[in-house]
Amino acid sequence: MTSTDNFHHLQHSALPPLALPPAIAPAVPPTAAPVKTLRVLHLINGEHYAGAERVQDLLAKRLPEFGYAVGFACLKLDKFYALRQTREAPLFDVPMRSRFDPRVARRVARIVREGRYRILHAHTVRSLLVGGVAAAMTGVPLVYHAHSPTSNDSTSRWKTRLNAAAERMFLGRVSRVIAVSKAMADHIASEGFDRAKIVVVPNGVPSLASIPFRKTPSGNWTLGVVGLFRPRKGLEILIEAMARLRGEGIPVRLLAVGAFESAGYADEIADRLHRRELADQVVWTGFSRDVTAELKKMDLLVLPSLFGEGLPMVVLEAMAAGVPVIASRVPGVPEAIRHGLDGVLVDPADADELARTVAAFVDGEYDWAAMRLSAFERQARLFSDRAMAEGVAVVYNDVLHAGQETEKQPTDGKDAR
Repeated sequence: MTSTDNFHHLQHSALPPLALPPAIAPAVPPTAAPVKTLRVLHLINGEHYAGAERVQDLLAKRLPEFGYAVGFACLKLDKFYALRQTREAPLFDVPMRSRFDPRVARRVARIVREGRYRILHAHTVRSLLVGGVAAAMTGVPLVYHAHSPTSNDSTSRWKTRLNAAAERMFLGRVSRVIAVSKAMADHIASEGFDRAKIVVVPNGVPSLASIPFRKTPSGNWTLGVVGLFRPRKGLEILIEAMARLRGEGIPVRLLAVGAFESAGYADEIADRLHRRELADQVVWTGFSRDVTAELKKMDLLVLPSLFGEGLPMVVLEAMAAGVPVIASRVPGVPEAIRHGLDGVLVDPADADELARTVAAFVDGEYDWAAMRLSAFERQARLFSDRAMAEGVAVVYNDVLHAGQETEKQPTDGKDAR
């Protein structure tokens, strides 16, 4: 898609043409929704479709209810283009050839001007770099969405350090940071960002009208794991736990939903399963558009992450489907799962504890039926996609209101008198 095609797409998108809205009156409180629909351009990577991309997709669907229409500018357009659900949102291909490609910011600035976007919303360090420059070029405020801790997001030390340094450098250009959990807010504050400008908006997923009917499992329990599989997700720990369970005569199988980040890591996992003689106990589905349908086949969702979570979407999706969760006790997860009530938390990288916890469910030490009901009700009350969109819209309202207040401020001491 060329730049010309991109703007042609904007002009013929499902969104109606919008005139620039009038300035927000001083009397309007920061949380008031805009009178007319305003446009927000989300800057995203786009090469994957995992938790953060699911958030972006759901926001595009839900934000119009609160006066904001979303467009996307993708820096590494790939799976997001093919797999996104909200097709009516305009999508622009602005490929970033390298981390320091100055042409991209100019392209984004042009999209902002011609599309009359009022806010830029970045979701990754890469998009934060571009958004910082584009915001300076256009005078449009920039919002940054912190999905996971950048300084603890990868097993590659040099990549982690580079991304963390870049994040710290460009946070100074941000009007607000949206943190997906209190743990993420603490992380961003520790990077030196003004805590007063950090807003916690928990992730959210669609809620079901009623909890799906399920009988308490018996016999061979089905464990499930969902995500973009990469080293920090802890698949190795889960495999070792399954080997221990088999050694104790406890039958379990694994339903794995998702794609691998790399072919090399897929080969490593296949080799480990072969060595543990567990290959026939695992079903790989690949990526699924209907995660809820796959969750209904699971008795327990397992999230064995080693580190690097913000507030995992898959945990919320499992809660919405009434599937109890066993998850690593990493920052962010305990804000959704209350230990012993909505699921069970275990120490990361501890295969023995993970195996014991699964065995406790199988043996009836945990009330599986009560736990799934508690998780279902908690998700509907606190972690819906509508609540997430409303929280983000409040941030937008505050940012635009603050911008109007800044414009009113005198620029000279004499003017103040």
